[in-house]
Amino acid sequence: MINICINCGQFRADKTIDPEGQYAICPECGYKHPFLISPLMVVSGASGAGKTTICCQLLGKVKDAILLDSDILWRAEFNQPESNYRDFFETWLRVAKDISQSGRPVVLFGAGLGVPSNIELCVERRYFSEIYYLALVCSEGTLEKRLQSRPEWRQSGNIKFIKANIGLNNWFKSQGSDQKSGIDLLDTTEISVQETADQVASWISKKLMNLRP
Repeated sequence: MINICINCGQFRADKTIDPEGQYAICPECGYKHPFLISPLMVVSGASGAGKTTICCQLLGKVKDAILLDSDILWRAEFNQPESNYRDFFETWLRVAKDISQSGRPVVLFGAGLGVPSNIELCVERRYFSEIYYLALVCSEGTLEKRLQSRPEWRQSGNIKFIKANIGLNNWFKSQGSDQKSGIDLLDTTEISVQETADQVASWISKKLMNLRP
């Protein structure tokens, strides 16, 4: 929606955002697109940390934001490790940007989205006032048990997959809070799904408080 200029018709994702956050300015013709800038919230964590479960748990309960599981857009053509899956991340930022123009910010649930270096360099990053990160983490044993208990069709029980996700889980725990953007952590090892959902809802609510006058 915003990327195509309604004045000159050119597709430019790299519009300039007015310092006041009211316009996205076309670099081709200078047209000022009315624009509502808002934050983006990302709930992340390794596979098995509980992202999808919590997203489903909170649907219909968090009224002031739009909650989306990033897996719904995943397709084979996005599987591009050579580009660090950049097209997938840019696509999600573009979707979230357009949705937020309706007046409610977006909360994205996804693994790779929670690594700031995957997001902060994207062209579409400029359209958000802030990106807030929350990572669900747990003990290695808990994560392995969760992955092994999944249905076979998900192919989550093989050793390579488990090790990769234990590595990501440990990265969030050891380096997440040290990232420039800052990643909040929530350990789900010893708490129930309901307790986790309540704490994630509270985190979202606190971030939304920054929007209220």
